[in-house]
Amino acid sequence: MQFLTRVIPSFLVSWLLTFSLASLFHSQYVVNQLVNIGVEVKFADRLQLTQEDWLGLLPTYGAIIAIAFLIAFPVTAWLAKKWDKYRTQLYVAGGITAFIIVLVAIESIMNINIIAGARGWGFYAQLLAGAIGGWVFAKISSVLGTSKSNA
Repeated sequence: MQFLTRVIPSFLVSWLLTFSLASLFHSQYVVNQLVNIGVEVKFADRLQLTQEDWLGLLPTYGAIIAIAFLIAFPVTAWLAKKWDKYRTQLYVAGGITAFIIVLVAIESIMNINIIAGARGWGFYAQLLAGAIGGWVFAKISSVLGTSKSNA
């Protein structure tokens, strides 16, 4: 029952937020690169691009992030059992590690970085999305676990 009441909601919220941030960071990195070469991008165009990127990346990048978290978070849970004092930090590190592995693997396998927003400083923005996702998972799952045990 803990899986249904604690893990799944925590996973879904952290994944959705992480994907949304990764997509947002990707979109704004791409727009920034256009602005750097002199293209004028209006705010409305930024918003439209961000929305279109979110929808366009969801079936691919969203699925890749979900799979990466489905691997990283159980490994992190195992580590957190050994070092419970560092549970939140471990999930943050797990989220970052998941993104490093995904982005490096995609670039290595395809010989190109298909996530344009993960080039240059965008790579670190993607890692930030992973870190936030790990942090959110740790916090929500902890709160849900505490509220269930107090009931």
